[in-house]
Amino acid sequence: MKIKLSLLFITIISYSCSVNQNKTSRSDLPIIGTWELISATTTQKDSTFSTFDPKGKMIKIINPDHFAFFQHDLTMGKEANPKFAAGAGKYTLVNDSYTEYLEYFSNRQWENNKFEFKISIKNDTLTQQGVERVEKLGVDRIITEKYKRLKN
Repeated sequence: MKIKLSLLFITIISYSCSVNQNKTSRSDLPIIGTWELISATTTQKDSTFSTFDPKGKMIKIINPDHFAFFQHDLTMGKEANPKFAAGAGKYTLVNDSYTEYLEYFSNRQWENNKFEFKISIKNDTLTQQGVERVEKLGVDRIITEKYKRLKN
């Protein structure tokens, strides 16, 4: 009986240690939450320009293993060409290396691509910068996006 209890105790301790290691290997950055896009720039070749649309709103929601983003116009769809985009997938975060695996997107040609970013969080601002590359669409550019954490 003592041997069975000892084995059970060792199994529980081993499992606890492995679960704890998985959680800490991700990052200490507080990325989990809901974020609103506040600025965006794109660099192609030698040109950098703003891609932030003040007539729209975009949020990104990040949970422990998935991300999702939603973007729409602020006219409630009443303009000639209403805008809406949404995407989601899994991500990894190791230190400041954040990689999105886009599994779903309203423009299906972007699906099943990987996007690698460096991120930083200062106060309530998340900054991500990286290469956005979709070979079949001829997209190859550096993007920088800044998000403000939304309060609950």
